[in-house]
Amino acid sequence: MGELKGFLKTARKTASYRPVCERVKDYSEVGILPEENHSQEQASRCMDCGTPFCHWACPVGNYIPEWNDLVFKKQWQEAYTLLSATNNFPEITGRICPAVCEYSCVLGINDDPVTIRENELSIIEYAFSHGLIKPRYIKEQRGSSIAIVGSGPAGLACADQLNKAGHKVTVFERDNQAGGILRYGIPDFKLEKWILDRRIKLLEKEGIDFRVSVDIGVDYPAKKLKKEFDAVCLACGCRQPRDLKIEGRQLKGIHFAMDYLIQANRRIKGIDFPQDELIDAKGKKVIIIGGGDTGADCLGVAHRQGASCITQIEIMPRPAECRSKDFPWPQYPLILKTSSSHEEGGERQWSVLTKKFNGENNRVRELSCVKVEFGEDVKGCPVIKELHGSEFTIESDLVVLALGFLHPEKKGLLEELGLGLDVRGNVKTGRDFMVSSPGIFSCGDMHWGQSLVVRAISEGRQAAYYIDQYLTGESHLPVI
Repeated sequence: MGELKGFLKTARKTASYRPVCERVKDYSEVGILPEENHSQEQASRCMDCGTPFCHWACPVGNYIPEWNDLVFKKQWQEAYTLLSATNNFPEITGRICPAVCEYSCVLGINDDPVTIRENELSIIEYAFSHGLIKPRYIKEQRGSSIAIVGSGPAGLACADQLNKAGHKVTVFERDNQAGGILRYGIPDFKLEKWILDRRIKLLEKEGIDFRVSVDIGVDYPAKKLKKEFDAVCLACGCRQPRDLKIEGRQLKGIHFAMDYLIQANRRIKGIDFPQDELIDAKGKKVIIIGGGDTGADCLGVAHRQGASCITQIEIMPRPAECRSKDFPWPQYPLILKTSSSHEEGGERQWSVLTKKFNGENNRVRELSCVKVEFGEDVKGCPVIKELHGSEFTIESDLVVLALGFLHPEKKGLLEELGLGLDVRGNVKTGRDFMVSSPGIFSCGDMHWGQSLVVRAISEGRQAAYYIDQYLTGESHLPVI
């Protein structure tokens, strides 16, 4: 530990965002990459504690105290070596991960936690900018061929690990570019796509074969994969959106969040859409139903498209701004989160239930809502109670449903393979990530359910271990 009392001398200071008046005019990254001396100073706050709960909270088990110490000592190459040992894509998690590790930082018990995510980003960007990252050509080939279906974070992590183990890996993606939800579901102001392209080009140079515009189960029989490859891993995500089936849902102008985000990302790349398919917030009164990260992403896009006003509503009550007794350290707390998009404007309303969509000329024009409170029934189960006399309406020209996701899409791939599903509708596997059919594995949101990008990376890494073990009888890959 380089700075014994760094956490006493230095206060937490996060990196800056570009000014709101500037950033809402474009889709460039809102964050400003920290300077090296800033990261070194912040890394000095890490206490190198005896029991680092940041390890416990991080799904990929990052060596956080160790590489913080190396950053403080300006040993950037060694820090990169440790970081890359557990995390395949720190340039992505360093930008969009909610940093569950920071909420479990021991320093956070009575002070502000270490800026772990920002320090992670500084390490990987230092490594890229200083030429520390070069393609690794695998000399020892095992001769086994593996198909990965889906090129989101889980599929890419699984592919990267198996390629390192010497297998021939082919990644199938139904869209015309690899990246999955990272490319089409995350706005550029959070994750510019050159960052993703930089990594994918590196994976291609290392030997991974990407086949895009191939929809397995639709234009390529899923059962054909079993014949052509020694193992198959399904990492297609959890893309079936949760709907709001209330009166007026059929009105035009009501869209799922992912449809809105995907189209916005495609439009940024110059793809035009017919007027009757266009989802555009320009000059419109926008209502976003759902208070999570996806809703916040939609908020940021609506700002940039020039919405006249934006309201984000959430059925749950407004969270506390600090950790409550219901979420003691080191648990991940339910607290109020204010993203960069919220700082750019818009109104947030809590404890609001949408009862009905009202329209005119078959287009949505208004939402009928009511305030609610949560209580318990005689069995102690939570119940929602509408507050009498709290009914109100909100004008809207565009409604975005950001209500999360239910389970993987079942039509096509899952139907053809006849895979078993768990009680939540996700692909059911054993502890070794293998489905009921030998040689077929599943990981990521398709297996776990809707979760974090860092969880998806962890799932992909674990699945790779068991696939390698299945094909060779043993594996030297890390199991996390």
